[in-house]
Amino acid sequence: MNLRRIIKHLSISRWQLRRYFPEKSLQAIEQTIKLSETRHQGEIRFAVEASLDGAPLFRDQSSRERAINLFSELRIWDTEHNNGVLIYLLLADKRVEIIADRGIHTKTGNAEWEKICRDMESYFQRAEYEAGVIAGIQAVTQHLIRHYATEHNTRNELPDQPVLL
Repeated sequence: MNLRRIIKHLSISRWQLRRYFPEKSLQAIEQTIKLSETRHQGEIRFAVEASLDGAPLFRDQSSRERAINLFSELRIWDTEHNNGVLIYLLLADKRVEIIADRGIHTKTGNAEWEKICRDMESYFQRAEYEAGVIAGIQAVTQHLIRHYATEHNTRNELPDQPVLL
C-alpha cells in the first residue's frame, strides 16, 4: 500500500471533479466527441473519476486496471466494428489511460495511445483540463479517421456525454 497515494485519493472529492470539469467544459467535450464521430465509424467515450475508494484504493489498483474495468462496464467493447475507444482520467493521480477495442488497437498499437496519454497529462500539469481532453479526443480522432473514415456517419452506438465517476 502506498500511504501517500491513499491520502491523495481520500482528499479529492466529487466537488473538486466538478471544479475541474464544470458543465460548460463537459458540454464542449461532448460536442468534440459528436463532431469527431461524424468523420469516422469509431466510438469515443471519455470518463473521469475523482479518486478510487474502498477496496480498489487499498489494494492499490492502477489507473490502467480501473480503465480496463470501465471499458467493460460502459460496454465500449460492444460496437459493430470493434472500434470503441475509452479515454479515462483518474484525477487524483492525474493519469490518463486509453483503452481501445481490438479492431482499432491492432491498427494503432500501444505506442500511439501512450503518446496521446502523456500529451494529455502535460495539459493537466498546467491545469488545462478541458483543453487536454479535447486535444486527446482530436488525436484519437486522427487514428479513427485513418482506419475507419467515412464521409457521413449517422450511426451512434455509444453515448457521447462524458462520464463522471
